[in-house]
Amino acid sequence: MQKTLLTVAATLLAGLSVSAHATNWLQLQGTEPGGSTDRFKLWGFIQPQFNYTSNSKLPVGGWSGQNAVFNQIGPDLKSSSTFQLRRARIGVRGANFPLDSKTNYFLLIEAGQNGITELSDSAVAATDASVTLNHIPYARIRLGQFKTPGSEEGLQAIHVFNYINFTQVTDNLLLERFFDGDGSNIQDSNRPNGSVGAFRDIGVQVFDWFNWLGWEHSYAAMVGNGNGINRMDNNNDKDYYLYWASERVFGNSKGARRECWKLFGWYINGKRTLQFVNGVAGEQDFDRKRWGFGTTFRKGKMRAAAEYIDADGMIFAGTDGGAVPGSRNNADTATSSFNISPDGKANGYYVDIGYKILPKLELDLRYDYLDRVKNIDAQEREFNNWTIGAQWFFNKKTRMLVNYEIRDAKAPNFPSSAGPNQILNEVDNRVTVQLLAIY
Repeated sequence: MQKTLLTVAATLLAGLSVSAHATNWLQLQGTEPGGSTDRFKLWGFIQPQFNYTSNSKLPVGGWSGQNAVFNQIGPDLKSSSTFQLRRARIGVRGANFPLDSKTNYFLLIEAGQNGITELSDSAVAATDASVTLNHIPYARIRLGQFKTPGSEEGLQAIHVFNYINFTQVTDNLLLERFFDGDGSNIQDSNRPNGSVGAFRDIGVQVFDWFNWLGWEHSYAAMVGNGNGINRMDNNNDKDYYLYWASERVFGNSKGARRECWKLFGWYINGKRTLQFVNGVAGEQDFDRKRWGFGTTFRKGKMRAAAEYIDADGMIFAGTDGGAVPGSRNNADTATSSFNISPDGKANGYYVDIGYKILPKLELDLRYDYLDRVKNIDAQEREFNNWTIGAQWFFNKKTRMLVNYEIRDAKAPNFPSSAGPNQILNEVDNRVTVQLLAIY
């Protein structure tokens, strides 16, 4: 099934016209338009939404009868049916700063209910704060906190994302949560010790783009703390990022939705420090490596994308018994916690297609697959998810998104009647409705 889907996606994308060009996120997020002298441009967006699952309970295990974590709505995991202000961001950006047309800045503040604010216990948090120096030909320098060069799903601007929730493979392998331990301390809920990484880091990036043989090529090399956002390094080890994209450029369309055909690849390498591993207290360092490649396409009424992601080390591995972290088991002898597989390996991919059947209505279909902790039989889990979506564009800056996610998970090394598979059989489908307004 996996090979078939990849073959279909490759054939589809290869057969489409290449008279298009792709969004250059390095350019859009790190620079201002050439010749711009605007020192202060106010912008932002809000995303109120509604989330629903049928709230199936855990059928077996130490937490049987309790809420299943995968059927609750994040970030607080207290309800399976809730209204939520997913994001509320306001920012300023500009050039000619100060008195220098080759310098620009980018600042963005978050006030919504998500893993950035809720997990850091802060009502408001900075997501982006950077300055770009455009003085050296073919080597622009960006410093501060900003999106790291990597996966298309993480690097792209969230207010033009075609779905509401990330794919399972991106959410598990790239949307990093930071912990003090691996979850083996049965008396400790092992909650995140701060905000999700939000595909961002604090550091310095060298990047630029150039045209050659009818293609626009862009590159980025970055060094960052590898400790998430709004805090400094915690172990003196840095994360290293590499990125390359080649885009076939035609026409005059601009911005985040310009018509496109892009090929890209990326690589991340760093280390993470844990204080409690395999039931033993004591500081240990572990490698965290990620890499991937993919393509995007946009032409007329149609768009498509596909990406492969590979991960080695520090794999986010669910919770004890599938229970909500912090909940005590029925015997009151253990606390469910988030788990990390420090030496785990994983991979996956997604394939996505959308078509505008009306000028204001786009229909979307996405499949994503994740093979998590595939090197340890007892911990291996496979996820197969379909997302059926629709977007209604009221105008260029306001749209309604509706997603229905068909979610399936299994423990491939256990019989279907075994406890892990009985639990995973209760993963509910999910309905999400969101209004997005840009200002």
